[in-house]
Amino acid sequence: MSNLGELNQQAPHTLMTESGSAMRTGHVTDVAVGIIERPDGTLLFGQRPEGKPWSGWWELPGGKLEPGETAAQALKRELKEELGIDVTESRPWVTRVHHYPTTTVRLAFHRVTAWKGEPSGLENQALRWLTPEQASKSEHLLPATYPPLKWLSFPDLYAITSISAVASQPTAACIKLFFDKLERALTSGIRLFQWREPNWSNDDALHQQTFEATLLTCRQAGARLMVNSVHHETWWQQADGVQLRQHDAAAIQSRPSLSDHHWVAVSAHDLNALDHAQKLDADFVTLSPVMPTNSHPGAPHLGWEAFEALQTQAGVPVYALGGLSPNDLLLAHSFGGHGVAGIGQFLV
Repeated sequence: MSNLGELNQQAPHTLMTESGSAMRTGHVTDVAVGIIERPDGTLLFGQRPEGKPWSGWWELPGGKLEPGETAAQALKRELKEELGIDVTESRPWVTRVHHYPTTTVRLAFHRVTAWKGEPSGLENQALRWLTPEQASKSEHLLPATYPPLKWLSFPDLYAITSISAVASQPTAACIKLFFDKLERALTSGIRLFQWREPNWSNDDALHQQTFEATLLTCRQAGARLMVNSVHHETWWQQADGVQLRQHDAAAIQSRPSLSDHHWVAVSAHDLNALDHAQKLDADFVTLSPVMPTNSHPGAPHLGWEAFEALQTQAGVPVYALGGLSPNDLLLAHSFGGHGVAGIGQFLV
């Protein structure tokens, strides 16, 4: 069945549209969508057959939930009926509302990485395997399909710097130790970093030099460097985007003016912050604290069940943050997280 959700079984909900604007009360169709990924990085797309809305357009496979079904159950059933495959490995990813001219759908995207059988078009739909880059340049791709193509480019691990955690004026020895850690992190495969040094004056010349050297090191390794919003906006432009602190995000009403190359992320601790991140058209969010942290002993934390409930409302990929290490990646995946982020256990 189509992931457009054009069938009539709908339920009333209050929801956010793709642009982030609120709809008071409407009807939304819940749909499970499979990101079917081969080891070579290609994804499976199906072409909508003649006689259906949006015929000739390409989409990710899936279909609407039946009464009493979970998204995972619906996805397995739909992919069996639509493609003739039995899903053996999948995980929840992002749930996002999309408003079409005549219907509104809530798309529960799942990453499908293993299955039995060879996909075939059992509903007379053409199939093709494309990389996300190829798909994004294709004509007649359903609008709701574009966001996950971008999300797939976000690395699983997100490391945050903390050179100035101990001293507001780091010494040469501290900086050398940081670069040793950075090199080890890059060697281990981490490809996304955040420059976050709130204790270090933005006007310090050594700070600027260290930031620029870090950016160069990341670029040479093919990694991206985000900049925390505590730092100069010019640094956001120099690097690969901005990580907005929750209160900085709350103080603005539109996405920062950056190029299409730059990413915008938001630090969130609650549902209101996640909703506002959608209004800002954030590319991803960090949600914290998931677990107890050494920096805030005894402080409340979300736990994994609350994390899971909140991440389904985010509408974009969510990194779990707080008391975690790269070893928690598979656990985060099982609760719908895109990846894990952190400081001490990521730069060691």
